Amino acid sequence: MEADTRSIPALPKHRGGAWRDVAGILLIAVAGAAGYFLFPDSLALLTRVTALAMLALSLDLVVGYCGVATLGQAALFGAGAYAAGIACVSGVTEPLSLLLIGAVAGAAAGLVMGGIMLRAHGLAQLVLSIAIVQLFHEAANKASSYTGGSDGLAGLTVGPLFGIFAFDLWGRTAYLLGVVILVAVFAALKFVVASPFGMMCRGIKEDPIRIRSMGAFVSPVLLKMFVISGAVAGTGGALAAISTQVVGLDSVSFELSANALVMLVLGGIGTLYGAIVGTIIFMAFEHVVSAINPFHWMTMVGALLIAVVIAAPRGLGGLVARLWTPSRHGERP
Repeated sequence: MEADTRSIPALPKHRGGAWRDVAGILLIAVAGAAGYFLFPDSLALLTRVTALAMLALSLDLVVGYCGVATLGQAALFGAGAYAAGIACVSGVTEPLSLLLIGAVAGAAAGLVMGGIMLRAHGLAQLVLSIAIVQLFHEAANKASSYTGGSDGLAGLTVGPLFGIFAFDLWGRTAYLLGVVILVAVFAALKFVVASPFGMMCRGIKEDPIRIRSMGAFVSPVLLKMFVISGAVAGTGGALAAISTQVVGLDSVSFELSANALVMLVLGGIGTLYGAIVGTIIFMAFEHVVSAINPFHWMTMVGALLIAVVIAAPRGLGGLVARLWTPSRHGERP
């Protein structure tokens, strides 16, 4: 009876949450369209932001909704980038096909990564994730005949989108494609985390022992989320490869994994919105501060991160959500 009484007031909250999600998706689309007109000379940077936002979203699925500690998410991003790049050099130039190839490669990498990491728990998972991303990085470096090694994979010639919209030097087509993909991915992930599967992942994060006692299998559920996370990160990597038309070892570096975690902490873990907010803040801060002081800008990023963690432990996204949600102190129980 106690579980039933708890579920009764959840229905109107769910409807309100659905409307907030629709408003959030529309806000992302409007912000993306505004960026096209407000920053026409910085579309390449904004396209990079959309690609990294998908990396941060994929990380939020694993960390925020499953509670799995990882610092190797760049392995999935790099798998998508290199798969799209190699396919493009091999003759596949259609942009949407390259994005699909990147998503499949990222999902496959997520399957491998999840299968390894889920054999451990806690700190051991974190160590395994670091080892995996370092192995991916070294494999990409050694397979220079396919990946270009330390010189990078260059010579990508991407065909026009739908045979009409060419990828120009200003990055207009790449940016608009990135915004559309980001909005579509975000909407799909909102559906995933609100589904029974997403609720199961949250339950595993909160109390895996209780979930097991209910007869559910924890590892297969988490592995599925790893695959979804890999597909999202791989799509972001493929978008980065398409937009820059070059793939380097930085796409599969530990530094990129660490930056993605910083972005997620800045924005807020476990909301999806926080991944996008944190990516925008981090990239904008990096762009502005590195131009002012190219040698010590990471010190300023560290100070920003400390200030955010102290002032808003749940990140800026969590702070906004707390302010957005109406207070219930005056309501009757």
